[in-house]
Amino acid sequence: MDNESELHAFCQELTGASWIALDTEFIREKTYYPQLCLIQLATDSALACIDPLALGDLGPLEPLLLDASVTKVVHAAHQDLEILYLKTGAVPAPVFDTQVAAGLLGYGDQIGYARLVETVLGRSLEKGHARTDWSLRPLEAEQLAYAADDVRYLAEAYPIIVRELERLGRLDWLEEDFRALSDPARYEPDPEGAWQRVKGTQHLKGRQLAVLKHLAAWRERQAMRSDRPRRWILSDDVLLELARRQPTDLRGLGKVRGLEERTFKRLGEELLSLIREGTALPKEQWPVLPERRALAPEQEALVDVAMGILRHRARENEISPAAIASRRDVEAVVCGDRDSDLVHGWRARLAGDAIRGWLAGSLQIRVRDGEMELEK
Repeated sequence: MDNESELHAFCQELTGASWIALDTEFIREKTYYPQLCLIQLATDSALACIDPLALGDLGPLEPLLLDASVTKVVHAAHQDLEILYLKTGAVPAPVFDTQVAAGLLGYGDQIGYARLVETVLGRSLEKGHARTDWSLRPLEAEQLAYAADDVRYLAEAYPIIVRELERLGRLDWLEEDFRALSDPARYEPDPEGAWQRVKGTQHLKGRQLAVLKHLAAWRERQAMRSDRPRRWILSDDVLLELARRQPTDLRGLGKVRGLEERTFKRLGEELLSLIREGTALPKEQWPVLPERRALAPEQEALVDVAMGILRHRARENEISPAAIASRRDVEAVVCGDRDSDLVHGWRARLAGDAIRGWLAGSLQIRVRDGEMELEK
């Protein structure tokens, strides 16, 4: 679908729909921002592949994406929502993420779309176009069929997943998780926080982290301004080496491993200036790495038992333990952290409350016929 009149007619056809299945195809290997190349939409009676490259703006589609009465059904929603937010300035809402929902049905943690379709519908998907360049035109019939399948089967699976969640009394458990997916703050670029995504940051400390934060924020803004991948500006390894060595002149800068000669010639003085600015920051402005919680031996023992409770509750409810919480989440509960996801919402009802009850002494663990039991 590559003209506005067709798109308008399709959106009119969807009037009154309570939900739509949504997927996107994009590329970002050579850019900072993802380039939206295709939008696929489907209900139980309609399907379309929409070409945003031909349309320019999404026109009549935007109100549909933002219509609060229409649930947008997406699998592994983050990237699709991010690109639509960057394209339209708003996050589609409300959202139903079938990957998250599948975790509550015991299908596995972070299940892929092909596996979900096989599990729910018993169908095998064609994988031949997984690495295709969606920006090239015209798209072949096989590519469009592949893209259409991403919403065709999603539209078939969604009602089944909802019915199963309702049967288990778990449909409302996901409201908080899905509401968070529509928060625009999740998709805003954050230059000041870019240092936290640099691989190897844990090996730096003190003023080195201050220099890294300054350099990483500069790199992020450069990538955003030029719409190029971060690694094309400077690699993570070079950022770390600059922060570690903190060269003060071009001679020292030239000894930094991995710094390309053309980058040295073009950006040498600017990099030295950034390093000087980073080293001049007062200590109170230095970034601090998240503390790695050091548990006492008796706390480690408590965590081991609490993990057993988590696995027990997960098995009782036929859910993957990883879909409920990680060991780090359990450590936080043992240490009395009230911000852990495990003490809020459905995760608390499923396992967190039992762990906290055991820690408080209001629940005890018994073994009967080789099986764990929790009793008041």
